[in-house]
Amino acid sequence: MKLTAKQKELVAAAAAARQRAYAPYSHFAVGAALRLSDGSIVTGVNVENVSYGLTICAERNAIGAAVLAGFGPGDVVEIAVAAQAEKHVSPCGACRQVLAELSLAEAPVLMHRLPDGDTDISKLSDLLPKSFDSSSLPKKR
Repeated sequence: MKLTAKQKELVAAAAAARQRAYAPYSHFAVGAALRLSDGSIVTGVNVENVSYGLTICAERNAIGAAVLAGFGPGDVVEIAVAAQAEKHVSPCGACRQVLAELSLAEAPVLMHRLPDGDTDISKLSDLLPKSFDSSSLPKKR
């Protein structure tokens, strides 16, 4: 798929971040990059733990960076994930839910495969249809 210059920039940021991943157990390094509503980019990497359930995915790490930078719901406009794998790596279910909290539903998710550089693109709403959101909760009294 042909990427725009901005998409290439986002994918490159995810691929560069991936180099800083901490993955001593799975050896599966992942980098994520988010383009925010002001055009800036924040990145994240997976951080593994010997207690696997405590591992932090790259996408959730990047969301934390976005929140720390002062961004909130609807401010993530584009997402890139980079990993070396035989197939395109998409965000896990937990990451999809967390991304849905702060991203536009139609945000493109660029799934970049290394080393060949092929990128698949889906909308976040296609990866997480009928997502659980604040409208699912009871109304405040």
